[in-house]
Amino acid sequence: MPLRILALGGTKADAGLFLGFLTYASAFAAPIGGALADRIGKRPVLLMSSAAILGFVLIYASTRSLALILLTALPHGAFWSALLAASAALISDIIPSGRRAEGIGYWGFASILAVAVAPPLGLLIMRFGWTLLCLVAAILAVGMFAIAFSISDRSAASSWTLSGFFSGGLIEKDVYLLAITLFLYSFGYGGVTSFISLYAQESGVSFRGVYFVAFTVTVLLTRPYLVRRADRKDATRVLIPLLGLTAAGFGILAISGTLPYLLASGIVFGTGFGSAYPVFASYMLSKVDPARRGAAFGSIILAFDTGIGSGSMLLGIIIENYGYRPAFILASLLAACAIPYFLVARRALPRFRAPSSGVGPR
Repeated sequence: MPLRILALGGTKADAGLFLGFLTYASAFAAPIGGALADRIGKRPVLLMSSAAILGFVLIYASTRSLALILLTALPHGAFWSALLAASAALISDIIPSGRRAEGIGYWGFASILAVAVAPPLGLLIMRFGWTLLCLVAAILAVGMFAIAFSISDRSAASSWTLSGFFSGGLIEKDVYLLAITLFLYSFGYGGVTSFISLYAQESGVSFRGVYFVAFTVTVLLTRPYLVRRADRKDATRVLIPLLGLTAAGFGILAISGTLPYLLASGIVFGTGFGSAYPVFASYMLSKVDPARRGAAFGSIILAFDTGIGSGSMLLGIIIENYGYRPAFILASLLAACAIPYFLVARRALPRFRAPSSGVGPR
């Protein structure tokens, strides 16, 4: 989409606005989507979200209006977060508590593989036209609907009415406050997803998808070991080094966008960022009522996507005016701040005060 926006006459800052709008809408709608999944069931939310995303893809295919693209990103983000919260809550119902980090980690491989395959494949398809690229995305959305239709939901819908919907609280407050950790380390990821291909191109790297490939291969190799270790040990002892590696990955990008640095950053960042989320989510779920898992994931997505959206927009402005190095320095500093924030917040919040490995009986 950043390349499409540039082709329509937009700026890099405009390109950052798209992901910013998408993720901000996702963030602020996530608590509603998560609570709705708790209320009416995960499967109906997945079906509605899949159908809606298909419609948004068709809009992107048919318009040349930058304003309409940015406007469509708002409902797109809202339905996207509902899909994320519902699917995360659904998978957490299936995973044994003693293997929670490992299960979430393997579930997350789906999106990691998409990050690896989609950018280079999308760039290849885009050579034959934007419409064809959107058609492929539409076919994938239809497939997503079919998968959602075929699954079973262990939690039956309790009610299709709004009675009591808001009284239970859309946001798990303690979860959200600790999840600000995710905001801090995901801030730079918004810049990576929006601008790393442009950074590579402007640095003279011919294969613009190299960063995502390095990132994904690293996640595939490291995540199985790291999430199993988090299940067996204190999850926080695994999370802290992962946050440090995430900050280091951004720092390497601040040095240079040439091929060696892109590869080094992809490996370091992939090791840290690639496993931090499942380890963090596992720790969170050990403290949350199973009936409130949708709301808990909604609170996590609120913090995580706000970070990505803020990073996409602010880093886009910084890159446009000052270049890539200051942008990734800021991303590295904020990710580093996630470590002291997490350590202080978990001691301050009653729910998280006691040390926990986030696992059940073995």
